[in-house]
Amino acid sequence: MSRLQLALNVADIDAAVEFYSTLFDTQPAKRRPGYANFAVDNPPLKLVLFENPEATGTLNHLGVERESMEEVEAQANRLEAAGLTLDTEGDVVCCYARQDKHWVTGPDGQRWENYVVLADAGAELEGKTTDDLASGDRAAEAAEPLKAGDGGCCGGVGNTSKTEGQLAVAPAGGAGACCAG
Repeated sequence: MSRLQLALNVADIDAAVEFYSTLFDTQPAKRRPGYANFAVDNPPLKLVLFENPEATGTLNHLGVERESMEEVEAQANRLEAAGLTLDTEGDVVCCYARQDKHWVTGPDGQRWENYVVLADAGAELEGKTTDDLASGDRAAEAAEPLKAGDGGCCGGVGNTSKTEGQLAVAPAGGAGACCAG
């Protein structure tokens, strides 16, 4: 099932997890230092939380989680045919998952992603907190490139082209690069 994604910046990840667990009557599907996501069944929603107390707003980005790469490619074809410009990222690690995705920007600057999760990443960090890592936890070295609150996670843009129905991607870079771009 495809579901809408809402990614929020939060000041306190523990307080936010407690609130949204109660609001949607479900526990996080994934919990990492400074990061949590919920796969809510009713309403169908992927809620993503980034601990980012310095953020100037609560909205991080929006998206649609797809079930397959074929769905992502079909959406890319449809959006390009409608004249929208896509920023494509293939096989990237973002939000503690390997993903294929593309981004479009709305008329007011809001970023929307269409993506499919290919595999989990950072599973050794499940249940750890940012404080655990700061206090010298051995997983800290592995977690370093996956900081969810770095202000750019899942906002990266790669240089892209499209050839024979396949998405071809140059790696994203710069300050807006994804968690472990």
